[in-house]
Amino acid sequence: MGLIFGSFLNVVIARLPAGESIVHPRSRCPRCGHQLAWYENIPVFSWLALRGRCSSCGQPISWRYPLIELLTGVLFFACQRRFGWSPELVSALVLVLLLVPLSFIDLEHWILPHELTWPGIAAGVVLSAPIGLERLRDSVIGAVAGFLIFWGMEWVGEKIFKKEALGAGDKDLLALLGAFLTWKALLGIIFLSSLQGAVVGGLMLLIHGRAGPAPEPEVPGEPPPAATAAPEPPPVGEPGAAPEQAGAERAEGEEDGHEEEDDWVPGPTNIPFGPWLSLAALEMMLLGPWLREVLPVPLDLLLSGVR
Repeated sequence: MGLIFGSFLNVVIARLPAGESIVHPRSRCPRCGHQLAWYENIPVFSWLALRGRCSSCGQPISWRYPLIELLTGVLFFACQRRFGWSPELVSALVLVLLLVPLSFIDLEHWILPHELTWPGIAAGVVLSAPIGLERLRDSVIGAVAGFLIFWGMEWVGEKIFKKEALGAGDKDLLALLGAFLTWKALLGIIFLSSLQGAVVGGLMLLIHGRAGPAPEPEVPGEPPPAATAAPEPPPVGEPGAAPEQAGAERAEGEEDGHEEEDDWVPGPTNIPFGPWLSLAALEMMLLGPWLREVLPVPLDLLLSGVR
């Protein structure tokens, strides 16, 4: 089941940021548009049988497709081993189905679509009800606290550094995690995500000279991205707004009529925070009791609410 759902998540990851339907049309080659037959759409096995190439145009099929299918399958198996056949298993599987696409979309596009986060917050609260009234109460508190914690961190960051450091999508994601894992897991999630993100980002800076993605090569005759980038970077995990055209002035209060295009380029020290929040949440959910035993005091107090 995890492999099958992982195949569908590939569609969500590819189409949702582009504003395309995730239901229609059928799965197709992203290069030539060849619609896949049923035997070309079997998770993992079809990719191996086709040797990673489209049967129509012969172009390579990204390794990301079988990777996401395998990842979702492994996470489904881990959830079943952790919770058994219980109402908590349903909640855990739905959380996996949300975190996998959110993480890969954030890695590629630096956004956390509200089409996933907002329904996810509601799903986390609703799926807590069958577990018990106490869990439902903690879920509601977790959703509210998750949003307010990141809102407070963002406000402090703006006051100290005079610029935004966190995105609106990160607040929604932490609220989603609070809804699924309750308020008791939030401090542990923030600690693990910040620690792991900082370590990996620091290593990437040492090895590659930058933590974020490499800049696109300049096209002859066109200005470099820095010439059109906004002077202040937008929050990590959310796209930035394009600057106004040179010489254009807007009257105060005048409505634009459409959103400005996104042309923000991540800096050398920018990394998307969504994947690290997702990783920490999965660690708390699947490895929480083990982490509580191996972490030294007082770090294990961050996981005191994990069962």
